[in-house]
Amino acid sequence: MAEKISKLAVIKTKPNAASVEDFINTVSDEQKRKDSFVLLEMMKKASGQEPKMWGSSIIGFGNKRYKSPATGREVDWLVIGFSPRKANLSLYISVGIKEHADALAKLGKHKTGVGCLYINRLEDVDLNVLKGMIEESLKKVTYVAS
Repeated sequence: MAEKISKLAVIKTKPNAASVEDFINTVSDEQKRKDSFVLLEMMKKASGQEPKMWGSSIIGFGNKRYKSPATGREVDWLVIGFSPRKANLSLYISVGIKEHADALAKLGKHKTGVGCLYINRLEDVDLNVLKGMIEESLKKVTYVAS
């Protein structure tokens, strides 16, 4: 079977120079704002990277090239990150969140998507387990020059 030719897809959500702290300070929910600053420091420390805004609402660390095994399509995307959404905190810590099944069982109250972890409040989860998940995800990454 012929190998699929990869194409670098252009996506709308890209890193920009907007202030991460200014963005977090616009979050109206006080608890979500406080939790965002905790996540910011946790991810900054774990990644050794400075945060950047990706689009208007995602805070990301690092840059990787992700290749879809199904289509061969490639996109440049953040290594780890989060977004303080109205409904919850959306964490981008892995392309396949199910690879963290053991940790998820110990994490606490959460929901998952294909590549996202959704948490209402950090007090609902074990921060040591979350930190471990972030660190494990970072071990599996090949960075792309930004």
